[in-house]
Amino acid sequence: MMMSLNRRIHRAYQRTRDANFSLEGLTGFTMHGKTAGVIGTGKIGVATLRILKGFGMRLLAFDPYPSAAALDLGVEYVDLPTLYAQSDVISLHCPLTEENYHLLNHAAFEQMKDGVMVINTSRGALIDSQAAIDALKHQKIGALGMDVYENERDLFFEDKSNDVIQDDVFRRLSACHNVLFTGHQAFLTAEALISISQTTLDNLRQVDAGETCPNALV
Repeated sequence: MMMSLNRRIHRAYQRTRDANFSLEGLTGFTMHGKTAGVIGTGKIGVATLRILKGFGMRLLAFDPYPSAAALDLGVEYVDLPTLYAQSDVISLHCPLTEENYHLLNHAAFEQMKDGVMVINTSRGALIDSQAAIDALKHQKIGALGMDVYENERDLFFEDKSNDVIQDDVFRRLSACHNVLFTGHQAFLTAEALISISQTTLDNLRQVDAGETCPNALV
């Protein structure tokens, strides 16, 4: 998603289908030497940092519980204002809690670089969608990638192609040429589906056998 937005792949794809091979408006940026800020350094956040390190990016992170694996990659843990101010790309990889609801709001966007790229593949409500629209309008956000959306329950996982979308905020976001939406599909690989199924079966077997289930919530 990050690379597609940077190199305008979604726009180029639509153009070439119409035999429009103009390069106007498709200029991206070299990721090497840029600063990436990752919020949340669990397994997925660290995996993202590892990939971004391969691009030669400077790595910043925020997490209340720093990861030894992230530190081994040379990641610099900073507070959120510093991450906002210095990052060219910001990627969210944290669970949704009462404390971080609308983490990226008007105040947060105001602290970011002009033209920042923001990626959210975690939880939709981490971003205040109306604030994101305002930040896009004022070119504070240069590119926005979202695999999740705070009001996705009435939209995602269904075919709405013949419907009139009633969510005006979603419609405004998806109408922006520098916004890329996918329908909560970041998890969707054959290997992940096998792993989810196997874990579910293991949990059922452990509970049925009276064994300790490591994934039990209580």
